[in-house]
Amino acid sequence: MNDIKKIVKRSGTSFFWCMRFLPKAKRMAMYTLYAFCRHIDDIVDEDSIPMSEKLELIQAWREEMDNIYDKKVPTTDIGRKIYKNCMRFKLPKSEFIKLIDAVSMDIPNPLQAPDMPTFYKYCRGAAGVPGSLSLRIFGCNDEKLIEDLATSLGNALQITNILRDVKDDALADRLYIPKEMLLKAQISSSVPSEVIVDKNLAIAREALAKVAEEEFRHAEQTSRRLDKKSARFVRAVTAVYKKYFDIMKNRGWEIISPKPHLSKFTKFTLAAKAYFSNP
Repeated sequence: MNDIKKIVKRSGTSFFWCMRFLPKAKRMAMYTLYAFCRHIDDIVDEDSIPMSEKLELIQAWREEMDNIYDKKVPTTDIGRKIYKNCMRFKLPKSEFIKLIDAVSMDIPNPLQAPDMPTFYKYCRGAAGVPGSLSLRIFGCNDEKLIEDLATSLGNALQITNILRDVKDDALADRLYIPKEMLLKAQISSSVPSEVIVDKNLAIAREALAKVAEEEFRHAEQTSRRLDKKSARFVRAVTAVYKKYFDIMKNRGWEIISPKPHLSKFTKFTLAAKAYFSNP
């Protein structure tokens, strides 16, 4: 087992169980892509890294992208793995930059109650980029289809993460629920520690959940335009996240703790059933 695969497996990501069904070249590209996303997230999330160093590391990754795409020598192990495992799939540099831009929204100050345009920009970068790059790895070359599906599915998955992690995010002084939804729920504060104890938080979470449901529906319809192999992976990933979403919906949006939990076996079972099912 190589280091890249270890990073992915150790993270406990739902994607790992879906990646295992791919051919080796595509599987290694997906492992590399996920390891990069995980690494960028860890730079921002790691409390032991001083803010000045975080900013330097993010800038260094912008420069590393220049190295990769200008055919210079990458300076990091993950950068070299990206060059080796991913560039054969003609992944656009602009997508990697969107991801870095989205993650950078949390530094130097944590994102708190963004407006809707900022919220959707964050979702497109944080979750839409992995979707966009993944579809290219699978072999999709329809740019309109890639953008449509990456955006809708990215929104659905990231909103599911936001709804699931609202308490943990608040403890990190972050709040991703859009300001407009808080105001409609009569929550005037944008302070995370105040919002998560507000009696109207369930109203705001339910409003955000309705957006996710619509995005899940749109992504499901759009994925029908994919070839069968690509659609299988999309179904597998969606099945795991939709399970998290359904657990939260069924128990009520007023409940923020404990977070819904799926065992590795359950994730694998959900992914396998969706992957091998006939739509």
